[in-house]
Amino acid sequence: MALAFFLSERSHCCHSTARLSELLGLQDLSFMHAVDNLTELAFDWIGMHSTGALMGSKQVYSCAILCSFLLFSVVTCRGAATEHGWTQSATLDVDASWWFRREIPKTLFGLFFEEINHAGAGGIWEELVSNRGFEAGGPYIPSNIDPWNIIGDESSIYVTTEPISCFARNIVALRMEVLCDKCRTGGVGIYNPGFWGMNIEEGKTYNLVMYVRSLEPVELTASLTCSRPSHALENLASASIQDNNVSNWTRVELQLLAHETCRTSRLDLTTSKRGVIWFDQVSLMPSDTYKGHGFRKELIHMLLDLKPRFLRFPGGCFVEGDRLRNAFRWKETIGQWEERPGHYGDIWNYWTDDGLGYFEFLQLAEDLGAAPIWVFNAGISHSEGVDTTSIAPFVKDVLDSLEFATGSAESTWGSVRAEMGHPEPFPLKYVAIGNEDCYKEFYEGNYLKFYKAIRKAYPGIQIISNCDGSSRPLHHPADLYDVHIYSNASYLFKMKSMFDRTSRKGPKVFVSEYAVTEPKDAGNGSLLASLAEAAFLIGVEKNSDIVQMACYAPLFVNNNQPGWKWIPDAIVFNSWQRYGTPSYWMQTFFRESSGAEFHPVKITSRYSNSLAASAIIWRDTDNSFLRVKIVNFGPHAVNLTIRAHQLRTTVDARGSRVTVLTSSDVKHENSFRNPRNVVPVTRGLPNAGEEMQALLAPYSFTSFDLALEEYVRVAEM
Repeated sequence: MALAFFLSERSHCCHSTARLSELLGLQDLSFMHAVDNLTELAFDWIGMHSTGALMGSKQVYSCAILCSFLLFSVVTCRGAATEHGWTQSATLDVDASWWFRREIPKTLFGLFFEEINHAGAGGIWEELVSNRGFEAGGPYIPSNIDPWNIIGDESSIYVTTEPISCFARNIVALRMEVLCDKCRTGGVGIYNPGFWGMNIEEGKTYNLVMYVRSLEPVELTASLTCSRPSHALENLASASIQDNNVSNWTRVELQLLAHETCRTSRLDLTTSKRGVIWFDQVSLMPSDTYKGHGFRKELIHMLLDLKPRFLRFPGGCFVEGDRLRNAFRWKETIGQWEERPGHYGDIWNYWTDDGLGYFEFLQLAEDLGAAPIWVFNAGISHSEGVDTTSIAPFVKDVLDSLEFATGSAESTWGSVRAEMGHPEPFPLKYVAIGNEDCYKEFYEGNYLKFYKAIRKAYPGIQIISNCDGSSRPLHHPADLYDVHIYSNASYLFKMKSMFDRTSRKGPKVFVSEYAVTEPKDAGNGSLLASLAEAAFLIGVEKNSDIVQMACYAPLFVNNNQPGWKWIPDAIVFNSWQRYGTPSYWMQTFFRESSGAEFHPVKITSRYSNSLAASAIIWRDTDNSFLRVKIVNFGPHAVNLTIRAHQLRTTVDARGSRVTVLTSSDVKHENSFRNPRNVVPVTRGLPNAGEEMQALLAPYSFTSFDLALEEYVRVAEM
């Protein structure tokens, strides 16, 4: 009874102190941490000195004493902390022996790409024209032609859509009728601003492809123009088209060389000649995309800097759709880009032309040196599901997708891949059956149908279940199971031990989505969020005997996208700029972990509940390093002693370094104006040794790389 009262009293008094702190306006993280610590000390003291159950007025009296004690202590100590700072002490022991080392999976850290936030359309896929086929309303007329618009007024030009295209799978084309005999200077026509402005750069060449038809000779001008605030529309590049025979659909290809730079340009198609012209499939792409594969180079380089070992694609909820008719259909995203019908992503509410399709995702994985992970629809959307008795066509469709990726160039679907320019098979070894579908009505039955068919036809492919088996066994066979974690910062920090007690028998863990998403913690991408995520990944490293893969979500956001966006994200971009959030930079600390050696660590400190640490030995082309990573998730600096035991070699201080991710405010973010406000800072480590001292900043993530020049030679003996 005494214990029951003690716990009850504790809860009541904690509420009181929280209310006092609120009234006093003492709500910063450092203060609240101090309240927690003092509450612990106070209740420890009361627990030791209480004799029997406290009753009646003694309850109020004891609480009043405790509240007064806490109020006096925290106000006094807060002032002292501000003036002098609080410093904790900790010792980190690393077992660097060979006896307890463990190889980390080569696939541990990678990327998850979903078509969300215009990550693909208007993002990494460098098609500059939005709605290039005039098909954003689907195969219906009049179709939605946004963001296309007219140049001139309604008395001089009239546009509509007609089902007249030469492409069977996307039959809508634009009909432009010029009504003026003496048109305005520069002519009339149509323009496309791309995805909130095209980034056109001086000296670069842009490839324009479009299909044109007219019953009369055409005189067209294709221009890249810029509307600057200070003066009228400015021409950046142009080319003329004069053709006497376009009565049938004709493919027109032009190269536009820009002589100036403008970040908010548009594509103009104009004429001064009266008559009717039909347009379809208008594409504009820079000539210098990454490896010529259509990807935006600077965004690809940011991905390459993370050294990803796998790429999960194309979603996410994008795979499912709210309705099945709007799910990702891989067969409609392959072949010639002109033939792809595109589709409306009714989960994230925008149209994609599917220029970035199944083939391009496989190509992207190859360009990144990452293993592709194909997430396919399991016959289930957010609002619909196919009964297991009718799932056979979906199963056949998935088997076809695997043949397309991995089949020989002579196979039915492998030959389509070969025609697209990739005769060699892609190394597709992982598939996920659905996304977040575990508890939906038909998932279990549908899953087993897919599983058995894939296992029979492609026994080497690893199959991933949507059902989380980290705390209880799965009810079906799988090679891996999916775990998604979105939370506040404190909870995710505590989840660093999530897999400590997970069974080591059965399928492995794939943490395919994790992030701090609570707005008050994450903001647009805060230091606080990145520290919690770092601690969680340290736990993933520790448990990498059962956790096979992990990746952050979402990867990208186009900051120009109006309206709702999923925030935060790893990389923020617009038509010409980009930056990494602290969560992006946090991941750079783990880019050498995949395939490295894991070594156990032990933290000794009264402050250990605010710390998370791991140790690995990794190698580059010249040296080996003992990397010790540690997150300080608290408001106090920490005097840290690092001791590496049984290292079997010496530490070379000259080649050692320390990297720190921190800031003066835990809520600090990066932005276009200040893209490097919160980024890692690296410096030399002249005091590096098997035993060394270091000071950890409050709310920081620190990586110590101790150079081990002799380690490679010892390991190879």
